[in-house]
Amino acid sequence: MNMQVSGVMAPPAPRSMEDTGLGMVMMRDILLKTMFRMNLDQVTELSRVLCLPVNVTQELVDQARTQRLVQATGTLHANSGGEMGYELTDAGKSRALDALSQSEYYGAMPIPMAVYGEQVKRQSIRNTQVTRDMLTGAMGHLILPDELLGHLGPAVSAGRSILMYGPPGNGKSSISNGIRDALGDNIFVPRAIEYSGQVITVYDPIVHTVAEELVDDPNSLRRTSNRYDRRYVLCERPTVVTGGELTLSMLDLVYNPTSRTYQAPLQMKSTGGIFIVDDLGRQAEPPQALINRWIVPLEENKDILALQSGEKFEVPFDTLVIFSTNFHPNEIFDKAALRRIFFKIKVDGPSQEDYLKIFAMVARKKKIPLNEEALIYLMKHKYPTIGNVYANYQPVFLIDQMISICDFEGIPYQMTPELIDRAWANMFVREEDIVH
Repeated sequence: MNMQVSGVMAPPAPRSMEDTGLGMVMMRDILLKTMFRMNLDQVTELSRVLCLPVNVTQELVDQARTQRLVQATGTLHANSGGEMGYELTDAGKSRALDALSQSEYYGAMPIPMAVYGEQVKRQSIRNTQVTRDMLTGAMGHLILPDELLGHLGPAVSAGRSILMYGPPGNGKSSISNGIRDALGDNIFVPRAIEYSGQVITVYDPIVHTVAEELVDDPNSLRRTSNRYDRRYVLCERPTVVTGGELTLSMLDLVYNPTSRTYQAPLQMKSTGGIFIVDDLGRQAEPPQALINRWIVPLEENKDILALQSGEKFEVPFDTLVIFSTNFHPNEIFDKAALRRIFFKIKVDGPSQEDYLKIFAMVARKKKIPLNEEALIYLMKHKYPTIGNVYANYQPVFLIDQMISICDFEGIPYQMTPELIDRAWANMFVREEDIVH
């Protein structure tokens, strides 16, 4: 039965062990490892940690009992509604240790890769429609030309790939964050995925923001969390931002040789959301190599990853990739790579009119009175020295500098040609030879 939670098609909770899609041996081993590592002895506790409904957890414990790996302790816990306690038998402990030597993973049951693929389709970023109002609402604090929003809207709604390019300091990063805010809905992120008997952890509290934690009230008849599969966490659509530190190896599965478990790479954690490659061209890898790595995922909506054994497998790729660079695209890509990036959007510096609007808005926000003489001086004497090239970051920079000087001199916030001179001197470094 399909149902919605927070407007997203929710993965239904498994009603039996078979419904989980996992092999019986794997489930049994995770149960034994969890009991051993966490010293848990009650079905309700195990249900919470394994992220399975109580009846399925009981079915799993009963099966381990028939194999003489778990036994009832014969004590009923008075403080938990007379619940039966369980413990590992000697055979159960030795099986748990054996399983731990193969993989340290325990806790939440993973989701089979194929089942995960179905959920990715249900909550695809390509199903999201972004309107002009949504974009304007998320970027209201930025003064952007109308035609820029006109280019961005269709690009975001297509959920493909966007290359933003243009001179530095004009808000490419702020626009990327605005796109993220405009999406504003939730998706289900798996705690872990199973492929070919291997477990890959996906949910990462650093990347994922939990939308709501559904905790059961044991006295309520309708348990909320049983409405969907708790092997997933309901999160805001994720955003992963990388910059100059991005290397190709960060896009591979991360294997931990000590625990013998895998962690999903960055782009897999951003599934259903946005992956931003900021400052493209500043990485150690050439931009062309980075783009070549993304070609298959961007064109075929699937990525290829490899296990330690060398076995390669497909994972769903459902991510809006935003590349942002201060270089002209023709300088860093060949034609074939550029053709594969769906939308190319130039983010230029503001016009003089927009620059003055930004200046006035920042001054109002920072409570520094505008001064006509100082502004005329800035426009007539300072900007001609740099060819009248305006950038969005400059008003904030100049006003913050003037505020710092006023604080230091112990005078009320103000703008004067002299203060403009002092602030400007910090924005650009004079060309000169330094004698060593």
